[in-house]
Amino acid sequence: MIRRIVLGLLILIVIAAIAFFAFAPGMVERSMNKVVPVPLPKVTAQTRALHQTLSIADMHADPLLWSRDLLERSDQGQVDLPRLMAGNVALQVFSSVTKTPKGQNYDANAADSDNITLLTVAQRQPVRTWTSLLERSLWHAEKLKTYAAASKGNLRVILTPADLDALLSDRRNGSPAVGGLLSVEGLQDIEGKLGNLDRLYAAGFRMAGLAHFFDNEVAGSMHGVVKGGLTPLGRQVVRRMEKIGMVVDIAHSSHRAVAEVIAMAKRPIVSSHGGVQAVCKVNRNLTDDEIRGIAKTGGVIGIGYWDAAICGTDPRGTAAAIAHVRDLVGIDHVGLGSDFDGAVTTAFDVSQLAVVTQALVDRGFTRDEIAKVMGGNVLRVLRAGMVPQP
Repeated sequence: MIRRIVLGLLILIVIAAIAFFAFAPGMVERSMNKVVPVPLPKVTAQTRALHQTLSIADMHADPLLWSRDLLERSDQGQVDLPRLMAGNVALQVFSSVTKTPKGQNYDANAADSDNITLLTVAQRQPVRTWTSLLERSLWHAEKLKTYAAASKGNLRVILTPADLDALLSDRRNGSPAVGGLLSVEGLQDIEGKLGNLDRLYAAGFRMAGLAHFFDNEVAGSMHGVVKGGLTPLGRQVVRRMEKIGMVVDIAHSSHRAVAEVIAMAKRPIVSSHGGVQAVCKVNRNLTDDEIRGIAKTGGVIGIGYWDAAICGTDPRGTAAAIAHVRDLVGIDHVGLGSDFDGAVTTAFDVSQLAVVTQALVDRGFTRDEIAKVMGGNVLRVLRAGMVPQP
């Protein structure tokens, strides 16, 4: 009798484990990356034709965090290769998320908890990623390279300006290929060691955000407890990134850290994804002084599509934020930063990106301005930022 009970319990445990590994990751993603439609601008035939002429670049999306096949069109999340191609995206920056705090919020988060560990187990990632933030980023780089190798040339990992130039040349000649550039969301993944930054670079990362939702060994976070500035290690990190050819991203960094990066920057910096406080007064969005500071470095500000970025999900709000940056510092310093697949709810996925172009048209942006916003500015800054300093 006892043997039967034990056997029954073991069977139940096995069934529960199978169900957990099979269904839990997809259920988690569906609950976090949502497309909830709202009335969108009607895309005219003229705008659609204009959209197809653009070299579109987006500075932040997080599909590498999830277990979906990036090469297959999905009905969940917001980004995959078929939808990138349908949206006419030339370059997508793929970010590596390695740690998020329990109870994550925009106001204050401690660094002593982590939601991602359980996800790495549930997604059956390599065991080395269960306990190491660095290994999680290295695994994300491997994933992107594996997808690219299996994509029949339709997805290319961008490592150098020459790679980017070749991609854009091929696209002008009719290729639908999409470039993928690796970034990091918060340098907690260097685990307190400057040398690990070079390991990330060697793995293909060409951009990195200093902090995410909590203070780390590099910089204070806008959502941290202390919200401090750059640490001594953080100053070394910024200088090293500039030297080797990694673009510094201040998205999520504390206001103090942003000011300190602007003051010391010798190369253009970016805010990869977010909004502006003049349009949407949320603490993670940029003040006018920060916008001026980023522009002074020659950098670019990526505007998103979710509620905390634009106080809504209507692309007209995105256009309003873009217009504010243009009017404050000029058209050369604003672009796209979707945060697609980053636990956000949007009104459209990347295949519907023409609605943003239409919102810009409706607001009176010229063709040249739209070309810069939808990709030209980002491509310029990323191309230059990948060049190592002598």
